[in-house]
Amino acid sequence: MTSISVYIAAFGFASIIFLTLRDIRIYRRTKLESYRKGALRGMITGGLAWIGMIFTAGNPGFETIGLTIVLVAIYFNKKGKREDVFGDATLMKRVLGETTVKTAYKRY
Repeated sequence: MTSISVYIAAFGFASIIFLTLRDIRIYRRTKLESYRKGALRGMITGGLAWIGMIFTAGNPGFETIGLTIVLVAIYFNKKGKREDVFGDATLMKRVLGETTVKTAYKRY
């Protein structure tokens, strides 16, 4: 039977991946450099969280080490300085990362 620690580690990993995908979506729409850096940081910490999740699931009796790795990954995935791209958007639009698309180049 799977212990609750595996589910906690999986939730930590999933939250990092969700925030990373959200940053990627915002970066693709706005081309703001801070969201690019956030997405890159999220990919690195997502890999660290993945290692922690695998360690938690694969080593019964040593789940605390794997959970510590996941916790460190969540800590390193902290929010950096970002520009306000949402304005007065609703909560659901903020969660999903819906922003206006910046058209940098026009094609004729």
